[in-house]
Amino acid sequence: MYYAQSGDSLAALAARFGVVPNDIKSPDPISSNGLLRISQLFLIPRNVSETSPTTEILPDSEVMFSPSTLDFDIGAFVKQAGGYLSTFYEYTGYGNLTGAEVVYQVAQDNSINPRLLLALLEYQAHWVYGTPGNLADSEYPIEKNMYVNSHGLFNELSWAAHQLETGYYGWRTGKLTTLTFPDDTNLRLAPEINPGTVAVQYFFSKLINRRDWNGALYSSTGFMALYERMFGSVWARSQSVEPLFPPDLVQPTLDLPFFPGMVWSYSGGPHEAWGEDSPLAAVDFAPGSTESGCVPSSTWVLAPAAGIVVRSSTGIVVLDLDGDGHEQTGWVLFFLHIRTDGRAYVGQRLNKDDPIGHPSCEGGDATGTHVHIARKYNGEWIPADSPLPFVLGGWQVHAGTEQYKGTLTKDDKTITADTNGSAYTQITRPKP
Repeated sequence: MYYAQSGDSLAALAARFGVVPNDIKSPDPISSNGLLRISQLFLIPRNVSETSPTTEILPDSEVMFSPSTLDFDIGAFVKQAGGYLSTFYEYTGYGNLTGAEVVYQVAQDNSINPRLLLALLEYQAHWVYGTPGNLADSEYPIEKNMYVNSHGLFNELSWAAHQLETGYYGWRTGKLTTLTFPDDTNLRLAPEINPGTVAVQYFFSKLINRRDWNGALYSSTGFMALYERMFGSVWARSQSVEPLFPPDLVQPTLDLPFFPGMVWSYSGGPHEAWGEDSPLAAVDFAPGSTESGCVPSSTWVLAPAAGIVVRSSTGIVVLDLDGDGHEQTGWVLFFLHIRTDGRAYVGQRLNKDDPIGHPSCEGGDATGTHVHIARKYNGEWIPADSPLPFVLGGWQVHAGTEQYKGTLTKDDKTITADTNGSAYTQITRPKP
């Protein structure tokens, strides 16, 4: 007997329990493609034996950059803790940042809860309340691998965020069912647990052999005991913000992000939203051009719906569709590769079809001028091809066999993604 959790889908349940979808029964109608109704009862054959503990240790909202972070002042917390992090500075791609600013930047970029990053930093290297005791703790405070080039706080926290994302979204989508430890032993994940629990379990499985893994997580001196000492009851806090996916959640109506009558190219099917290991939540569109590569474009990326700009930085614009001014709540659209000149500013209220900025190559790796668009809801990236399908101007996104592949479909029409562009990629938004 299993009761559906927020964000569950039939395909993911089948993968976690090691069955096929037709094996899953319920007294109530089952949604075959959409999100399952929270608390709906399912009867599922038990095909897995030895698994990880069935105890859930961390709510989803404590892993995501969710509404639970709205009242959390990272700078004040770090200052009061008084440890090494409170006096730390690091030069990054965002400039010279304080320790608290590094934590916030990594949390915001990857949509990971800053409380979780701080707890990992304290558990691994005593940066928050104490002082690192050796060179490894100073330069590699999370991974402890002195043979890699990605040393320093920003890179180490980014690595941690990527592991948490892999665990969280891998479990959410059903792609991850088993942990593999450094000693090459394996452990099947308990199918009843939530994505937030799997995120932490997966993170520690990358660092600790199975023999010591239980103690690191569940003992009185383990990570979760430290987390609650630092931040109080995680489950009490989650009650005010969860479920992250409310019943009957649907995507708001979104239009294509360019002027009617113009020909653009569907240059990228579902691919990583932000950096390595993030979910395949983004798609790309490129304006028509007589030149290839990163060439200036005079055309505009338009707002697919009304909202308020809550972030505007190098290459990036984040549009909050519920208008409350918070990136952590409700539906949010993330735009990448927006040129600096003409870019919408923080606090600017946009109506549908107001200009966001010009497409470019700014803000990340790019081989040609384009715009990259992804969705979040309550801080969680939403995969483009998922039970909450990405639909723009009536065109629905479908994933391909690999990143950047896939199609857009509308009625009986299909457009195929291609990073090189072709007649098959061309898409036009109808004129009124």
